[in-house]
Amino acid sequence: MTMTNLYSRKFPVDQRVYAAKGDDPYDNTRSVLKQIDLSFLKHKRVLLKPNIGRLAPQGQGIITDARVVAAAIDAFAEIGAEVVIGESPIVGVDTFEAFETAGITKVANDRNCKLIDLNEGKYTRLPVPEGLAIQELKACSPIFEYDFLVSIPVMKMHMHTGVSLSIKNMKGCLWRRSKVDLHMLPPIAGMEEKPINIAIADMSGVLRPHLSIIDGTIGMEGLGPSAGKARPVGVVLAGLDPFAVDAVACRLMGTVAEKIPHLAMGAERGYGVIDPDRIQVSPDHWEDWITPFLPPPENLSIEFPNIKVFDKNSCSACQSTLLLFLKRYRKVILDYFPKDQVIRFAIGKGHESVPETTICIGNCTANIGKTNTFIKGCPPVASEILYEITGELSVDLLDGKSETPD
Repeated sequence: MTMTNLYSRKFPVDQRVYAAKGDDPYDNTRSVLKQIDLSFLKHKRVLLKPNIGRLAPQGQGIITDARVVAAAIDAFAEIGAEVVIGESPIVGVDTFEAFETAGITKVANDRNCKLIDLNEGKYTRLPVPEGLAIQELKACSPIFEYDFLVSIPVMKMHMHTGVSLSIKNMKGCLWRRSKVDLHMLPPIAGMEEKPINIAIADMSGVLRPHLSIIDGTIGMEGLGPSAGKARPVGVVLAGLDPFAVDAVACRLMGTVAEKIPHLAMGAERGYGVIDPDRIQVSPDHWEDWITPFLPPPENLSIEFPNIKVFDKNSCSACQSTLLLFLKRYRKVILDYFPKDQVIRFAIGKGHESVPETTICIGNCTANIGKTNTFIKGCPPVASEILYEITGELSVDLLDGKSETPD
């Protein structure tokens, strides 16, 4: 299977989207998949790409529900396809530990389904001929060994991209640290949109799933991708046009795809369809299931009195880590600073300087951390931040792991 054959310019013409709602995510997934003719995949190699990019258990809206993945494995296995599951998590997360924490390892082992770390080996240079923000991607080489790529994201709001659905989930096919590069792009001349949104639209023209299954069992509203609030919906969606499936998911979340920059730009280029008049959704009463999600706040530090966050060109990994830390420990750390003192944190790669006594979070702040408190990591876990401030060890369940700081 060659790269050209796998990711061609021939985009799906079938904009039908299938939805199912109920208490059992396994049954919901089987229900939508049986309505799509996938029989041509007999004896083909199928790669399932869920969203298991962080260490988190299911039920919090952070990662794809393992029961949705289990149903997909069974559906493709019954067709006679060879099925594997692959992921490339955020920097600092071990792929197989993430699979284990999410419950994916168990469902895969029960079905003799192989798990692969997409970061294994070297990357493949993937040209982006129509790219405005990027002209090339470092894609995980294993994805080019498969005939059919399935995106299985969880339904989430996202602090940078508006939503995180099947198109955005393909960012998890980028090799290792190159995912972070999309957060560090300079402004694009003549364009007001965030570079990361332009880059994801660029990416969607060359790195796209053949099938999208969106897990709306428990989504995440507000500060997604990991610092928001779990939002039960009990819905699973599936379809062959990832833009159309994402557009229906947006509607179920109480927004519209036209307001999501990477979807709007990609559709304008002809990569997929988001126009509701061109999308046929089954069942007809699917809009009865709309469950409005809270959007991300425009000012990420507004919820934390006495806290000042200097954020310049950070990625969602450091933002989420700091936000989770502040949500859980803000009141605790206030006792370690003079009364009424503003506690300053810095994240991101774009700082030339910050005020003295600023707590610098993550490797990107190393250049300014020399004269301030510096906590290394990409990103550091919340317990390490707490340890640096209080001098006390703590196990933070939201980290998904327990470590003693170096």
